[in-house]
Amino acid sequence: MGGTPYDLAVDSGGDQFPVTGPAPRLSWKISASTTASYELEATIDGVLQPAATTGQRLYVPWPWQALRSRQRVQWRVRAAATGEWSAWSGFEAGLLDADWTASWISPVEPGDPGYGRRPAYLLTTHFDLPDGVKSARLYATALGVYTAALNGERTGTAELSPGSTSYDRTLYAQAFDVTSSLRPGRNRVDIELSDGWYRGQVGAFRLPAGWGTTLGARAELHIELSDGTRRAILTDGSWTSAPSTTTRADLMDGQSVDFAAPAAAPAKALVDVVETPPVDWSPAPPVRVIDSRPPEDVREVRPGVWVADFGQNASGWIRLEDLGAEGTRTVIEYGEHLGPDGDLSTSHLDSHRPGEAARIFSQRDEVTAGPAGAVFEPRHTVHGFQYARISRFGTGLDPSALTMQVVHTDLRRTGEFSCSDEGLNRLHSAGEWSFLGNAVDVPTDCPTRERVAWTGDYQVFISTATRLRDVLGFSRKWLRSVRDDQLEDGRIANFSPDGRRIKNNLDDQFAMMTGSAGWGDAIVAVPWALYEEYGDEAVLAENWDPMDRWVKWALEKARTTRHHARAQLAPEPETFEEYLWDGTFHWGEWTEPKKRDADGKLIDPVQDNPMAWFMENKGEVGTAYVYRSAATLSRAAHVLGRTEDAAKYAEIAESVRQAWRAAYLRSDGTTVTDSQASYVRALSFGLLSEEAREPAAKRLVELIRAADTHVGTGFLSTGDLLPVLVDAGRADVAYELLLQRSAPSWLYMVGKGATTIWESWEGIDDEGNAHESLNHYSKGTVLRFLHEHTLGLRQDSGSVAWRSIVIAPNPGPGITWARGTHETPNGTIRVHWQLDGEELRIDADIPGDTVARIVFPDGSEYTARPGRYRAARPIPSANTTHPTYAAATR
Repeated sequence: MGGTPYDLAVDSGGDQFPVTGPAPRLSWKISASTTASYELEATIDGVLQPAATTGQRLYVPWPWQALRSRQRVQWRVRAAATGEWSAWSGFEAGLLDADWTASWISPVEPGDPGYGRRPAYLLTTHFDLPDGVKSARLYATALGVYTAALNGERTGTAELSPGSTSYDRTLYAQAFDVTSSLRPGRNRVDIELSDGWYRGQVGAFRLPAGWGTTLGARAELHIELSDGTRRAILTDGSWTSAPSTTTRADLMDGQSVDFAAPAAAPAKALVDVVETPPVDWSPAPPVRVIDSRPPEDVREVRPGVWVADFGQNASGWIRLEDLGAEGTRTVIEYGEHLGPDGDLSTSHLDSHRPGEAARIFSQRDEVTAGPAGAVFEPRHTVHGFQYARISRFGTGLDPSALTMQVVHTDLRRTGEFSCSDEGLNRLHSAGEWSFLGNAVDVPTDCPTRERVAWTGDYQVFISTATRLRDVLGFSRKWLRSVRDDQLEDGRIANFSPDGRRIKNNLDDQFAMMTGSAGWGDAIVAVPWALYEEYGDEAVLAENWDPMDRWVKWALEKARTTRHHARAQLAPEPETFEEYLWDGTFHWGEWTEPKKRDADGKLIDPVQDNPMAWFMENKGEVGTAYVYRSAATLSRAAHVLGRTEDAAKYAEIAESVRQAWRAAYLRSDGTTVTDSQASYVRALSFGLLSEEAREPAAKRLVELIRAADTHVGTGFLSTGDLLPVLVDAGRADVAYELLLQRSAPSWLYMVGKGATTIWESWEGIDDEGNAHESLNHYSKGTVLRFLHEHTLGLRQDSGSVAWRSIVIAPNPGPGITWARGTHETPNGTIRVHWQLDGEELRIDADIPGDTVARIVFPDGSEYTARPGRYRAARPIPSANTTHPTYAAATR
């Protein structure tokens, strides 16, 4: 039997309760071994449905009639016909697009002060109700960011709704239980609406988003009274529009609120003046205030100016409860670094283009106090910060009235790690915080300077993200934007949602830089990583067409373009060159450690010689990614039953691999690029023949030693550096790099006080000066090594959804214990190992539907099935690595 099912779930998001479309998929976990079938039972609006059976446990297709708008479901499941029923679990169908009857309304804007300076608007209606409200749901969405309130009470807990999407094709709504906010007599609904992602600023240079020029909101309040009658309050021409107390609202620049301003006279809201896509329901959990952190330190740096340190770099805003006397003005500026004088410093976040003036970075909120009792919480912006400079004129500041509101998507924790080395624990914490600070509805690069969802960032981090949080719904939501933004020719935008709308502006200079290897390949790598982690074939099916189009575009460019340097050397191309992707733009490895000139100054190739960097031959990177994506596409086709496509892409992948070897691998086994990154990529992607792997690994170690045992990789390859060293039998070198404390290294960041991962290896120099973003998660891919090698927990080769796992601890120097967990689709895996004298002890919990292969450093191997496993084995001598263990740690 399969035990009692638990953790019932549907594949949809929601705030106070899950909200789905008409045919949600069902999943659950079991506490013991697998079972042949399950029985499901459900009530829909209180009506018991016929029992259904299934042999699946994950992503079970909806077994009953399609749900209608607003229906409420309770369901439960048991193993076969004689098992114990699970607890009931509930969700609701959203208001489906065809059933919306409300009009779109828009604010009356008397003038346009320009993006970054526009106010928010209040859209309002009143209505009367008798006593006896039984139930009420508010369904709402917007073009812009909105907050809603009934009778002054906020609805739900979601922030920054409706979220960031490609608004020309996708728009999500939210549902709120507002029963307790209604009262007999007069009631009021307010929707505060600001630019948000729809019409606000985008990217490092604060360009205006191009989704539209007019804000809009749509809402329906459905009320059921105790006598059975129903009411619906809809957005329509009866609503009014007025500027709100928010006099300035921009997601990037900040928010200003004037509680002392007189109320503006309302005007009739505009009706149906916007064009929108159909309304849909998001698969992702909402953005929320996740935590409130008091300041660890508040210092007055000069009269009337204080700097608060919250001890952690994060995304969010400050909540201020003490605003001073009416008319008092408070300015809050946010940043992630303090200068030598202890004051806020943000110059490292200024944006530069060669030959142009710098774009000065700023995150600034302002509030003017009104009558006593008001609280400032700027919910129409979001900031990346650890420090805040608070300026107040004419009165003091009460530090106890100041809190950091940590704001990001409410992703369920799925992985934990700790060990005996406190530096590695702090590194893990920094990597996790860095990801969460960049998970504000979409996976951004940094929460400060750019704050856009670069495809390359998530492509390198996805297999680490899955070890930390449940990112299936979050990632599926983002991938829909990637699909929405795909260019007609198959190229993938550099970031999505793409507010610059490059797909419609092909003459833009940035369009020439769209379609890079390692960035566009996110459309292949991310769905495949999600499939491997969660076992959801739908994520492959819904992305098959854009994956296929992307790889076809890359192959076409490989066939029809050549890098100019190659053409100069040999006017007639070799036959294999039709598979070399070197003739179009690539970002390349990106952010490798910078070299220094004769004066010791760091050399930035992008800023110092942008044309040379732009024209550089990055075909080694491009061709490697064409190979990996084609090979992945073959595997995805096999899963989806696309037999011909599987064979076609396997053949193409092999042709690309042979071309890569012909062009970029010398006869002595070294690569033409001869960089750490090139060897890591060759080894991790499987580009080398078996006999070529050993010399490549040897050369990689030589380059590491030549760098005085420091990291030399950048954006694309850092996450694979330590694993390929372990795979090559050089765990000693991997741990030397991991535990290195001088720059460039991970623990150098930690030693400098980093609480998030830096964009640049040189993020804070020896003089204490900051460089570039201090919250960029890409180099945090090292966390995967901590889970898979230091802890020793990972999926076995070929496993999907953690059905088969390996527990093979690889203790590093001085590390005497490690413990961790991973919440899989089958349940929680717990691992704890400890060195005890001359033995290594492993204590593990294996969930249902999971088989574990336990491998000790002495090579002994055991099989464990669901339940508790405990054992100990002798530790081999320092110079001995058993072949079985070496293979298991790969």
